[in-house]
Amino acid sequence: MPSRFEPCGLGQMIAMRYGSLPVVRATGGLADTVIDAKSGDGCGFCFEEATPAHLMAALERARHALANRASHARLRENAMARDFTWDSSARAYLDLYQEG
Repeated sequence: MPSRFEPCGLGQMIAMRYGSLPVVRATGGLADTVIDAKSGDGCGFCFEEATPAHLMAALERARHALANRASHARLRENAMARDFTWDSSARAYLDLYQEG
């Protein structure tokens, strides 16, 4: 999903729910919902600049990660465990409200 801008985006959330690891440009809702595989709780592959070179670098990182069975399984588990439900969002807003 190499979008130049993405105000929300459902495609990446649907993909992760079914164990598909998205490759996204880190913008808008894509950046808010996909954690890069470099992180311990990563669930996809992000790139910053909207250029062919940066997209290809992210695809190459994905290819290497998916070639390793343990890495692939961990990333898929992380992706499928993401909680994008309204219950989760409501809890986060309530926690933020109670902090203030």
